[in-house]
Amino acid sequence: QVQVMESGGGLVQAGGSLRLSCTVTGITFDDYAIGWVRQAPGGEREGVSCITHNGDSAYYKDTVKGRFTISRDNTKNALYLQLNDLKPEDTAIYFCATNYGGDFCSGSLPLVGLDYWGDGVQITISS
Repeated sequence: QVQVMESGGGLVQAGGSLRLSCTVTGITFDDYAIGWVRQAPGGEREGVSCITHNGDSAYYKDTVKGRFTISRDNTKNALYLQLNDLKPEDTAIYFCATNYGGDFCSGSLPLVGLDYWGDGVQITISS
């Protein structure tokens, strides 16, 4: 049984930082690309960032480039997202999702081929 579990959400002021973590069990973790998807209140889900199976390449939504950093530790089956200089528009539920085919990891971060999802964590940024 595959389990995907996010942690690290919360309420912070604009300009603050958070670090999200995601652990995955039940798969061969380093066979999968993996990334973060978010859904703002009343909005649709959108790709935020993705990292390839071996960590060699990372992709970011334009509005988070330079502020967010994705990383993974394949020895711990873990994915991370460091979020800096947070803005109110970053308020959303953040989901961790695996991607066996690697097609999520492209410039446009299309929401395709996402195999397993966590339940998400809420991030709220106050102005």
